[in-house]
Amino acid sequence: MRTKICGITSYEDAMAAIDAGADALGFVFYKDSPRYINEDDAKEIINKLPPFVEKVALFVNEDAARIDEICSHVKATLAQIHFDAPRELYDSLKIPHIKVVRAQTKEDVLKFSDEYRLIDAYCESYGGAGKRINIEWFDNIDCSKIILAGGLEPKNVADLKKYGFYGVDVSSGVEKSKGIKDHQKIREFIKNAW
Repeated sequence: MRTKICGITSYEDAMAAIDAGADALGFVFYKDSPRYINEDDAKEIINKLPPFVEKVALFVNEDAARIDEICSHVKATLAQIHFDAPRELYDSLKIPHIKVVRAQTKEDVLKFSDEYRLIDAYCESYGGAGKRINIEWFDNIDCSKIILAGGLEPKNVADLKKYGFYGVDVSSGVEKSKGIKDHQKIREFIKNAW
């Protein structure tokens, strides 16, 4: 499974994830998140990164023009739309993007099933709550276009291999404290996801 380490707030954590084999890094541009990073700090980190790593900018309740503006400024390669946006927003975006489904029911995991999407457990706040989704919801469905998030950690990620997810996304499960990554946990998580 491909891996994304989300909530990157320092160059050291970014490089630890890349050195461990991460396919993507996530930068949170949502001010209410404990993993929020401002545009200039994100740009400084991204400018130092090696090639062939996806740089994902996560947004909550922003309009398309602002999303495109921030992604262009920081040189993000993908926008992660972590809220229920109207179709017009997706149609207006210039940056490649991925939709997030905040699943409350088994039926929710089938939303946008014809496209790649990230599925996270629903919670009142946005992202990073470490809440685990009901994994049985994925029994007998095609998971090849799903990136799974929510409640993942080094100890449980290997259990997901049988589902054939496209990838997994982790933030709090590889942290020492909110916004500060544990490099050993990152290495274990990526090793166990392979």
